Amino acid sequence: MPYVDRQNRICGFLDIEENESSGKFLRRYFILDTQQGSLVWYMDNPQNLPIGAECVGSLKLTYISKVSDATKQRPKAEFCFVINAGMRKFFLQANDQQDLVDWVDALNKATKITVPKACDGNQNVENHRAQVDPLCHKKQVSYRTDIVGGVPIITQTQQEGGDTLDGAEREALRRSHSQLPYFLGRSTQEHTVIKSGYCVKQGAVMRNWKRRYFLLEENSLSYFKSDLEKEPLRVIPLKEVHKVQECKQSDIMMRDNLFEVVTSSRTFYIQADSPEEMHSWIKALSGAIVAQRGPGRTAATMRQARRLSSPCLQRYTSAPLGEQCTSTE
Repeated sequence: MPYVDRQNRICGFLDIEENESSGKFLRRYFILDTQQGSLVWYMDNPQNLPIGAECVGSLKLTYISKVSDATKQRPKAEFCFVINAGMRKFFLQANDQQDLVDWVDALNKATKITVPKACDGNQNVENHRAQVDPLCHKKQVSYRTDIVGGVPIITQTQQEGGDTLDGAEREALRRSHSQLPYFLGRSTQEHTVIKSGYCVKQGAVMRNWKRRYFLLEENSLSYFKSDLEKEPLRVIPLKEVHKVQECKQSDIMMRDNLFEVVTSSRTFYIQADSPEEMHSWIKALSGAIVAQRGPGRTAATMRQARRLSSPCLQRYTSAPLGEQCTSTE
């Protein structure tokens, strides 16, 4: 779901078809800034990028004429909507139906406020021509420039270093908002998965922030380098967790949606992608701890813990996780 950050901007992850009519959607972090009158998108949350990292693309709100549901235009693209900007249409995919509705409403509201009244026909056409801001692009190996009605439209074809996401990588990032864990590589014994998904975690030594795939089971919280990995970087037994709560130092650490998992040996600082995800993780962890420490782990107590997390929960097969891994993460 889109959320309002500390700078009063509407933010969140979406997938965008950067190359028009390509059918290939790439995961990007969007910021709708009504103060600056622009919609910009980055490779990731700028808080997780190097200082001074440039955005991937930018669109001025004055160029947007309408934002609407596009599921009929793109039936194969789930939760798709379109931004009409002059002669260019930007197709985007939301994470679910509510996410789609929220983004469409927010963008239409922003453009209604910022689109100036046209003085004459020529000015009206000029104000609604789409243009991706070339100053906001990262350096590229290659790109395509189209001249539409005298206006240059720059379309990215490849990122520097060839870091355009392939299908597998895109699906991995899409699961950052999904509650369905990835266990196709594991087998044999049935294991209860309460919640899973991508979050950003602070390292123990370097204090840097890295995106990790988290997996909450009935007895432990594990995190992996990605959801394709079989071995966790670390396993945190729930019996060692004293407290899970929203981080009171989020303003000092300049991180939105930050919560902390306090154990006897360390406090883990974890950043979710949205306030809803943050509260979902806190409730899921708290519920699992209560169920794990209660008088007997009955089916009813485990169902209660899973209900606190998300409706999208299923049983998957996996091999038992090993002992806690040695890690400096």
